[in-house]
Amino acid sequence: MKKFAKQVIFYSVLLGIWALVAKLRIWPPYLFPPPWGVGHALWDGFADHSFWIGIAVTMKRMLIGYSLSIVLGMILGLAVSSNKFLEETLGGLLVSLQSLPSICWIPLAVLWFGLTEKAILFVVLMGSLLSVTIAMEDGRKQMPKIYGMAGRNLGASGFRLFWSVLLPASLPFIVNGMKQGWAFAWRSLIQAEMIFLSLGLGQLLMMGRDLSDMSQVMAVMILIIILGYMVDGLIFRTMERRLQEKYGLTPA
Repeated sequence: MKKFAKQVIFYSVLLGIWALVAKLRIWPPYLFPPPWGVGHALWDGFADHSFWIGIAVTMKRMLIGYSLSIVLGMILGLAVSSNKFLEETLGGLLVSLQSLPSICWIPLAVLWFGLTEKAILFVVLMGSLLSVTIAMEDGRKQMPKIYGMAGRNLGASGFRLFWSVLLPASLPFIVNGMKQGWAFAWRSLIQAEMIFLSLGLGQLLMMGRDLSDMSQVMAVMILIIILGYMVDGLIFRTMERRLQEKYGLTPA
């Protein structure tokens, strides 16, 4: 309750400062709308179903692209961490590519796939794949070797050793990589939707800009923040908490 009270006070003060700055008219209302103007834009967006459609389309793309990045990232990370040649060659390339902003993949996506759904999914995939791959690789490297030795002594080998011993021991690193991958994929998707101007939250953001409707722009930004926070809180924090409880890492 103390945490909830602190959050209520913090956001109330934040809204108050926002309303005060809007009242002072340092910038005209069409450039800096008040909170009630953004609230009205949110109400209108949900009333005419444009926000519902944008959320549904964006989350569908996110689910497909992010799921592909998890599967491919875990396979690629496992391959790199298990093969010395791949670790010394492909491993360094993956670290270098991770520093590349996701928006840099958009020109390639347009040339390879055109202005299509595949191009957007490609940008999402590349935005998330590297984080998941590197997390999987680091998980295998930093895991104590005694786990694998103990599993072999108990009779496990091959896929059974990986599934029953190595994978569970790597889960904390994998979940952290999935969390980072989600953040990269989320930003990549919004950027791609803004440029491709297809259905989605990014398209609604650009529509508000084209119409000089800053209330809609800020309303969509708030939606993007809320959706990202909800996914992080409901999925990844829950997974992290359960892993901490399972491995006895929860503070007393």
